[in-house]
Amino acid sequence: MTTTSSLSLADASTGRYVRLERIEVQGVLRRRLLDLGFVPGNVIEVLQKSPLGDPTAFRVNNTTIALRIEESSLIYGQYEEGDLL
Repeated sequence: MTTTSSLSLADASTGRYVRLERIEVQGVLRRRLLDLGFVPGNVIEVLQKSPLGDPTAFRVNNTTIALRIEESSLIYGQYEEGDLL
């Protein structure tokens, strides 16, 4: 079994699935993201990046959420192998 380091959602490739490991966002935004499903263990799909790369659209729990680089760079996980969703 190989160990890989976490990557931030800001660095994740379009079309990939990421299993969340930790979220380092603080304050009201943290509570809102947790309520939307950005919790450790949940799988997030990277849908689309805007033409300039910011924001990026993610799918979590059948909901599409756009996050700026400032937020998505504080959410970490690992690529999920295979299509789970």
